[in-house]
Amino acid sequence: MRERLRALLLFSDLDDEQLDMLAACAREITVAAGQPLIQRGDPGSGIFVLEEGRALVEAPERTRELGPGDIFGERSMLNDTERTARVLARTDVRCIAIPRPELEQVIAAHPLLGERLRHVSD
Repeated sequence: MRERLRALLLFSDLDDEQLDMLAACAREITVAAGQPLIQRGDPGSGIFVLEEGRALVEAPERTRELGPGDIFGERSMLNDTERTARVLARTDVRCIAIPRPELEQVIAAHPLLGERLRHVSD
């Protein structure tokens, strides 16, 4: 898992200890086409990295499609709010899910990661 995370630009400059922390708590999830990955109104429990497949983000301001390498779920985590969008699997998908507590610890030690997440959210 550590090398999969290191391959992502978002995490590319984290040190081994920070990557190990994220890798230890990250889990792989698979979701069938047509099923929700995130529901609007749910608490922001962390972020997701889409590794395979396509997903559709239905947000109040727009709808957009995600593909491999895209990150989602960051807005509610950064703003400490409920999920503002619904994300549906357009195809079968495989994602890495990273829980909020561990991600917040790494952001505290590496603030640039938080800035990158804010940029993803724009």
